[in-house]
Amino acid sequence: MVQHGLLFPPVWSLCPVYNLFRPSKMEDVVEKIEDTLQFAPNESLLQWSQWQLLDSVLPTGGFAHSFGLEAAIQARLVSGPEDLRTLVIHILENTASLLLPFVYTLNASPNVETWYKLDKILDATLTNEVGRKASISQGSALLRVAAAVFQEVPYLKTMREMSLTSGTVRFHHAPVFGLVCGLLGLNAETSQKAYMFTTMRDVVSAATRLNLVGPLGAAVLQHQLAASAEELSKKWMNRPVEEACQTSPLLDTVQGCHGYLFSRLFCS
Repeated sequence: MVQHGLLFPPVWSLCPVYNLFRPSKMEDVVEKIEDTLQFAPNESLLQWSQWQLLDSVLPTGGFAHSFGLEAAIQARLVSGPEDLRTLVIHILENTASLLLPFVYTLNASPNVETWYKLDKILDATLTNEVGRKASISQGSALLRVAAAVFQEVPYLKTMREMSLTSGTVRFHHAPVFGLVCGLLGLNAETSQKAYMFTTMRDVVSAATRLNLVGPLGAAVLQHQLAASAEELSKKWMNRPVEEACQTSPLLDTVQGCHGYLFSRLFCS
């Protein structure tokens, strides 16, 4: 009997077990996830969860990436503390202009439909393959850890499991960060500054392991860069995704060369 225009019916129509693993349409996934949105986190413990989200002990994989710093060193663009300071400021502005709009939008609308939409937009926006893979790796790790740690928000676990099954999302870092911040109750300003802080922290940490500065010098540098981070955060804060842009294309080019390095310590 001919079904669906084929001589034989689809496998899932013959095998009930296979039907359990049949890929779901995006609308079905969204509906199933939204059904679990009703949760009541413990307000007295919520602030502790917010602090833990920014803790360097949280195993999100951020310290495996140098944001192009390692490639910049081997390209002789960075050779000392002053060069490092300039590079970090450029990285922070590039992060603010390109990624803060995604953090802001997901923080304001922490739902799966907005997440899927913005994840696809960012995936198409990131033309640098090294940075794109790093974003996916960090985002996947962050959502995995958040779903396991912040059990007072069961929506995170349900959303991750359903999204993994559907295969409709790439798990880019900035949208996931905004989503988690929104569900943990961080406001828009705090979420965006938190994203800038973690970026600055990870780049300075990478500089320490690459012997550009010592641990104490890195702490001093991070404190000194706070003023620049604050200024850039205010400049690019609360912008829609339509205004996301690159301000330092050279950084994107240098980071894209990371995969060609003969020897490397970091993933990106």
